Amino acid sequence: MADLKFVMLPPLDDQSSIWAQRLADEVPEWSVVLAESEEVAASELRDADGAYGWVPPQLLDSAKNLAWLQNPFAGPFRGYYYQELIEHPVTICNPRGIYSDHIGHHIMMFMLALSRGLRYWIGAQNESRWDRRARQHGYTNLTGATVLIHGVGGIGAETARLCAAFGMRVIGIDPRGEHDSPAELFAPDELERLLPSADFVVTTVPHTPETEGMWNADRFALMKPSAYFINIGRGMTTRSDDLADAIEAGSIASAGLDVFEVEPLPETHRLWRLDNVLITPHVAVADATDINERRLDILLENAGRFRDGLQLKNIVDKELWY
Repeated sequence: MADLKFVMLPPLDDQSSIWAQRLADEVPEWSVVLAESEEVAASELRDADGAYGWVPPQLLDSAKNLAWLQNPFAGPFRGYYYQELIEHPVTICNPRGIYSDHIGHHIMMFMLALSRGLRYWIGAQNESRWDRRARQHGYTNLTGATVLIHGVGGIGAETARLCAAFGMRVIGIDPRGEHDSPAELFAPDELERLLPSADFVVTTVPHTPETEGMWNADRFALMKPSAYFINIGRGMTTRSDDLADAIEAGSIASAGLDVFEVEPLPETHRLWRLDNVLITPHVAVADATDINERRLDILLENAGRFRDGLQLKNIVDKELWY
């Protein structure tokens, strides 16, 4: 018989009722409620033990008994973590780790395409032009090159493994070092010292108060003129204008970008037209058919752990937002 209450918070989608049924079937100690509106959510949160989604500030007073909140996203929208929620005793968990292989492959796509000058060859192909000199830059051989991975969580650790398989030296910057990887790990305060040694700089970090705008003119100036910058984490970590300035000035070679400070990237922005810059519109996992099932798996696992009084998986440090 159910003795725990779980609320699926609005906005609901086509998956919500399916997930609610799966949760009720597989962990029957939970009574699951679909809150289709904010008004319903406010009422149902009063005696809820757990919830899925976001509790906005105007509903937090209703959630006095809430002990577990499952965040649908590893890097949620700005404002998900507000001070009152941070101070609330609720434990928040996220689905970090479910994207690692897909995003790692996207990173390698960028690295291979940038290092081999793929955009130049595609340009010649589009013009039906047999031009063995179409590439405007010499290529970087991944074997023996150095990649600096900023953020060696699940995504960074998988990227480190893939890079090492290509024969690269892998430097990792991470404050926690929770994941096994072939990276040489360093603390965040070593970043600026290590940047000049990197042929590729890959940032996977979430948007937090500490990371917002950290990739800026000062840090791009520390990189090699031949180095490539890849952002697959969050766009707010990188000042787009500073990046465009660095590429135009030759301070760095170019970039592969899936996320942007402003999304969609304005069609007038210089990054669209810069030589050898590769842009994808925040799609590193957009077409991955297994992500929803992986997200549900973590929800179900944590529902069982909560029932059994065990430590939940992927607990977030609310002060740091991840």
